[in-house]
Amino acid sequence: MRAAVVRKIGGPEAVEVVEVPLPEPGPFEIRVKVAAAALNPADAAVWGGFFGPLDGLAHTGLGLDAAGTIDAVGTGVLLEVGTPVIVFHSAVLRPTKAQAEYLVTDLNSIAPAPEGMDLTLAATIPLNAMTASLALDHFPLRPRDTLLVTGAAGAVGGYAVELARLRGARIVAQGRPEDEEFLRERGATWFVSRDEELSAAVRQFVPEGVDGALDAAALGAPALAAVRDGGSYVSVRVDAMPAPERGVLVRHTSAGPEPTRLAYLSALAEVGVLTPRVARTYPLSEATHAHIQLARGGLRGRIVLVP
Repeated sequence: MRAAVVRKIGGPEAVEVVEVPLPEPGPFEIRVKVAAAALNPADAAVWGGFFGPLDGLAHTGLGLDAAGTIDAVGTGVLLEVGTPVIVFHSAVLRPTKAQAEYLVTDLNSIAPAPEGMDLTLAATIPLNAMTASLALDHFPLRPRDTLLVTGAAGAVGGYAVELARLRGARIVAQGRPEDEEFLRERGATWFVSRDEELSAAVRQFVPEGVDGALDAAALGAPALAAVRDGGSYVSVRVDAMPAPERGVLVRHTSAGPEPTRLAYLSALAEVGVLTPRVARTYPLSEATHAHIQLARGGLRGRIVLVP
């Protein structure tokens, strides 16, 4: 089968598509015929060396998100071949991962795909929606509490706005000026432009400061400054966390496999509560170009590889 891999640490140009043996599922594992696999900043962390060198590895695969159909099952698995699923394959530095024609993963990493949804869209749900959901769990949000979401039109931020609305929060969404209509449609109560000084802009709407800030844009101190004394701040990047001040609780969030939560998020997407977005698709054969585009940034929605 074909798989997108990296043989050496470098830039996106290090990504290549190679032929590798078809993996076989072991006990309590399934093999998925991949219909689509999303690109995420975590992929850049692999080829950029954030997870460490590739010492002793011929290559490492790429991709945490996938959608497809079950192609084969290992012993102990009762699921039927042909079942559509979404996959959060969280392991890093493995020979092949989600950006491949086939993916072997365990039962804790899958959930039913949203019924009736194109699998290209479904592939963008697992990592980003899980990250947003787990980040919100760090906040003691009650109905009408106020939450700032930075980078709110991005993949994590967009899901965070929709999930926070579901919890009854009043949301200050930060983004580009052209994002305002989109974010209000997703449930933002107020909008602030990323061109404005963040704390001052937020306090025009919430003078005492917001109860919490989900810093999806990894702004650090400027987002923390918009939080009231004794509030909460959560970053999606451990390397961008500000020092605590004024009694504000500072935390980092990361996502791992939780099949029940993933199934819940899939169901929310199925009924239209969550809005998956695809910015651009590439065939698997053009994985290098796709990763170069990922590094350039500037897109709203995920880049998706289609084997």
